[in-house]
Amino acid sequence: MSRPAFRYKSAETAVAALFFLLGLLVMWDSARLGARWAEDGPQAGYFPFYIGLFICVASAVNFAGGLRLKGEANRTFVETGQLTLVLAVLVPAAIYVALIGWLGIYITSAVFIAFFMRWLGKYAWWKVAVVSIGTSAVFYLVFEIWFLVPLPKGPLEEVLGLG
Repeated sequence: MSRPAFRYKSAETAVAALFFLLGLLVMWDSARLGARWAEDGPQAGYFPFYIGLFICVASAVNFAGGLRLKGEANRTFVETGQLTLVLAVLVPAAIYVALIGWLGIYITSAVFIAFFMRWLGKYAWWKVAVVSIGTSAVFYLVFEIWFLVPLPKGPLEEVLGLG
């Protein structure tokens, strides 16, 4: 059995704190837009402000509940081996999303598919190339040509005339 990476107490309090910060962000931005009742009705941020407030209250309740976890209730939430498997997918996916703005969706997607096929699947290079390039080509045809829906392009795709 692998050792615990996080226990329930840590997971509960961390998620509650993140949602509390999200609620604060919603309230702050709603106040910036106007969160009062105007002569002609509610301002743009009126309802979102209260949604953010409810998120903060619920998060505070969950945070307090998380702090009270002790003994058997504070069992293992995730083990290090399980967390490693999750991060093996999460980190490359986050990098993929971050690179779309610079490289464009088609090239980034081809690299992403190729990376996973080779790294996790251990497929032959020719299969990796056919599937990764083929998938991006099919998506280009479907979205750009048939549906006329432009997807994000990067400088390399512009040079290749895909833009």
